Amino acid sequence: MTEHVVIVGGGTGGTVLANNLAERLAGEIDAGDVRLTLVNDDPDHVYKPVWLYVPFGQREPGDARRPLTELVEDRVDVRIDRVTAIDTDAQRMQSMEGPDPIEYDALVLATGSTLAPDEVPGLADAGHDYYSEDGATALRDELLSFTEGHLVLSVVGTPHMCPAAPLEFVFMVDDWLRERGLREDVDVTYTYPIQRVHGNPHIAEWARPIMDERDIGVETFFNAEEVDPDEQVLRSMEGTDIDYDLLVAIPPHRGVDLIEEAGLGDRGWVEVDRHTLEAEAAKHVYALGDTADTGMPNAGSVAHYQAGVVARRIASEIRGQPATATYDGKTLCFIETGMDAASFVEFDFERPPSPAQPSRKLHWSKLAYNEAYWLTARGLL
Repeated sequence: MTEHVVIVGGGTGGTVLANNLAERLAGEIDAGDVRLTLVNDDPDHVYKPVWLYVPFGQREPGDARRPLTELVEDRVDVRIDRVTAIDTDAQRMQSMEGPDPIEYDALVLATGSTLAPDEVPGLADAGHDYYSEDGATALRDELLSFTEGHLVLSVVGTPHMCPAAPLEFVFMVDDWLRERGLREDVDVTYTYPIQRVHGNPHIAEWARPIMDERDIGVETFFNAEEVDPDEQVLRSMEGTDIDYDLLVAIPPHRGVDLIEEAGLGDRGWVEVDRHTLEAEAAKHVYALGDTADTGMPNAGSVAHYQAGVVARRIASEIRGQPATATYDGKTLCFIETGMDAASFVEFDFERPPSPAQPSRKLHWSKLAYNEAYWLTARGLL
């Protein structure tokens, strides 16, 4: 009987996993013993870190897209469709396009994060973001004409994609304004919802002195409650109001509704064993990347390393062997500290991050990785 492995989501985690499994199980797939399907609701694969550079005119939104079929092994059946319901007891799913259910023997959910600005009144009308293609493009247009006033970067919701990206933006915009001779006419303020500037205390301890040195205002323990677009005021639950001329917000994030509807976790995040990435509430179901509630950053490197673990576990199970591969929390991240310098961190469940001294070399390393990413997605790096 043919074993059917289904991956839902064609982002970093889903794509890397599909290619890893296609290579690892090539013999079984060619023999007809295994079938591998990747379901995604968009024909393109999107590399979202590119959007950070769009507001500064350094990249185009289209640079973040490639057709999914160009990135995925021929042994993978790529299905452009939207999964609308999951029955984990019957091990089948319903989709928007097909009348027949999709049955699976192993299911991997890599559905990622979605933006939910409507959860904060006024935010959708007033706030700009670079966490979406349209948002990054609109912010570029605003930023190019912004010559004076108060620019506020507010982290409205956590967890969110690319945890270092809010720090990166204020470091980059500070440098960008200085290069254009505008920094003295623009005040920059950064807000974060807890009592430090980043969720990880080690990264926060490293970043705060840089912000102070560059005269970037900081408001911690600032939980945005509403935005008044007419008065251009950002209000917090704690009673603090901040006037702005340009608001750049990291909107609340959530997962897709079908996760919660399937009883796999709250707000679209699947509750998993953080080492095995197996769902707590259902058998034969894995989750990875943003979808997996592991307490680790919602970063592409996390999804990449988790995909390798899930691939090895599924291959072992299909071959009737003990699944012993585990995820150790490995994460790595470049952090831009300006327009031509960056830092780098690497950490896991046991080892905390220790950011490297910012340098031009690390900045160019990040840019080089962004170019090489497409090889990574194909499983070539």
